[in-house]
This record gives sequence, structure tokens and C-alpha cells, in this order.
Amino acid sequence: MTQALRHDAMRARNLGVVLAEVRRSGPVSRAALAEITGLTKTTVSKMVGDLITAGMVAESGAVRDGERGRPGTAVTLSGGRVAALGLEINVDYLSACVVDLTLTVRTRYAQAVDNRMAPPVETLSHLRELAQKAVDEARAQGLFIAGTTVAVPGPVDGGLVHAAPNLGWHDVRVPDLLDLPVEVDNEANLAALGELWFGSAPEDFLHVSGEIGIGAGLVVGGALFRGAHGLAGELGHVVVAPDGPACRCGGRGCLEQYAGQDALLRAAGLGGATGGVPELLERLRAGERRPLEACDRAGRALGIALTSAVHLMDPGTIVLGGVFAPLFEWIREPAHRTMTARLSAMRHTVPELTVSHLGGDAATLGAAGRIIHRVIADPMALC
Repeated sequence: MTQALRHDAMRARNLGVVLAEVRRSGPVSRAALAEITGLTKTTVSKMVGDLITAGMVAESGAVRDGERGRPGTAVTLSGGRVAALGLEINVDYLSACVVDLTLTVRTRYAQAVDNRMAPPVETLSHLRELAQKAVDEARAQGLFIAGTTVAVPGPVDGGLVHAAPNLGWHDVRVPDLLDLPVEVDNEANLAALGELWFGSAPEDFLHVSGEIGIGAGLVVGGALFRGAHGLAGELGHVVVAPDGPACRCGGRGCLEQYAGQDALLRAAGLGGATGGVPELLERLRAGERRPLEACDRAGRALGIALTSAVHLMDPGTIVLGGVFAPLFEWIREPAHRTMTARLSAMRHTVPELTVSHLGGDAATLGAAGRIIHRVIADPMALC
């Protein structure tokens, strides 16, 4: 019994080592894999065969091992079989995407819906329908869904969402109500991982998700920093004006009340409009005074909050995503100006502010990507 367990553990380890190296170095030959991993050629050949059977790698053409080596059959990751489902619940939309093992997006769905104060069971019922559409499309493409992650705008412990004030949720156990085997994580954390895996961010950066609420995810050395209780990154509730307006969190003057999507639209005179951010963009491009002033005010508030984040975490790069991506042209300058004024006395350089090219897709992509990275690290369950 013990010997069998050891054999299984060794096989699991070897599969993970080989698959990770194919992902990192592919296309690569079996001989090169043996040399890089330190495994025997026989072991590598067996592992590659198992991974081919599982649809996780494929052979395609020839590749030369070094300048004098004989050409060998190239082994590459295959996107034809294994995939992951990413889901997101946000205040004014639901989204779903399927990503294959090569991190290629195979299908994506989004649905505009007002989830403010809707019963969690109702919101999750809509999400389940959207998820089923994505799964059906994936199956039609011959894909197997290896796992699902749900992104939510609030702190999470396991599948329990302790509080999502902008949704009106308290102590909601998502997997039970969704009636699906899912993992659950904070939207801002998953957006940061999405930026790391699908975007162009370096291995050390702070990602800021601007939605109706504002969250942040800190990536250090290519890994997400969660904090002692998994609550790191609640940038939206950093106080930027102690006597400012009341916030849903119970405090006053939080960043969310100045730079969150609803706050921006209200300040721009669009609080009751149906056009939302697209209409705000039109008015900004037309040079209307009130929308311009709203973005300047939001940018300055963001700069104050980011100054505190820089003092505490010293990120080299700050990536602005979510609604801040389309508004980057108008948000960046006041934010950078405020940071420069507050940081220049203690720092030679101010962190670079860059725009996310994933925008509102970052969290959904990060949710799916989390499953893919886990499969690559431990493919045993699928082989």
C-alpha cells in the first residue's frame, strides 16, 4: 500500500514537472525534456505519452536539440481538450469565459444586469444560466472543463463571501447557492492574476480594479500577495477625505466615493442616465466641463490612495484596470500629479501608471487562468 502511494506521488510529481517544462520551453523534444528536468528518457517518454492521451500535449513537426543534435519530434501544449471556466459577478454585469490549456480564450459571454440588492439566489441563478451557455459551447468545441472559479466583489473565505456591500451580500456561500463545484475568490485578486497571465504586466506590480467598488491586487515575484487573512487590497476603502461622504462600508470619505464608477457618473451629471460609461466617454471626448472635472477629482483622489499604497508596498508599476482603463486618458494625469507631489520628497522616482489592456475581462480571465495553472502544476487527476 505504501509503495503504491509512493509510486502515485512520484508519477504525479513527474507529470507536473514535464508538463510545466513543456509550457515553459515548448516546442521541445523528449530528449531535451529529459536533459532539462533530470528525468530519464524512458520516464519522460512515458509521461509525454500519458499527457498526450489526456489531451494536454501534442506532437507537431520536428525540433533540433542544440546545434548538432538530431531532430526530434516537437512536444507542445495542446489546447484541444482541457479547459477552464471563469465566472464573474459584479454589481452591474455577469460574465463567463472558457480558456484552454494554452491560455487561449475559446468563448466569452457577458450580460448586463443590475445586481444591486438582488437576492443572492437570483443573481446566482442568472450566473448559472450564463455558465451553462459557456460550458455548452466549450463541449461543442470538444473541450473538457477541468474546473471553475467565480470572481466576486468582496472578501472571501473558501466559498463564503463575508461581505460584498455593493451587492448587499453578507455571509453568502456561493457554491451551495450556485449548485456547482466551484472555487470562489475576490475579483480584484483574480484581476491581478489575469493581468499577470494574460496581459503585459511585470512580475511585481499593483493592479487597481475600478468598478462601482475599487479593489487592488498586489503581485510580488509572480505570486499574489493576500495578507494574513486574505483581505489585502481593499483600496476602495482607503480614506482620502476624513469628512467626506458616507460609504457603504460604514466609514466616510473612502476612495470609492470619489473614484468608483457610480461616484464618477454622479459627479459628471450622469447619475440618472442610462448611457453609463460609454456616454461619459462621449462627453469627455467632446470636452464637456463637468465630466472633465469629475475625472480630475477622481484622479486626484486615486492619487492620494495610491500614495499610501506606495508608502506601504513600494510597487514599481501600477496597472489601472476596470473602468479606469477606458478613462485612463483623463484619470492618469491628475493621479500621477498628486502622487508626484506627495512622494517626491522621499523617493527619486514615482511608480509608473500604466493601463490594463484587459479592462473588464481581467477578473474573468484570472478566474479561468487559476484553474489552468493548477492543472499544469498537478495534471495527475486528468491523466
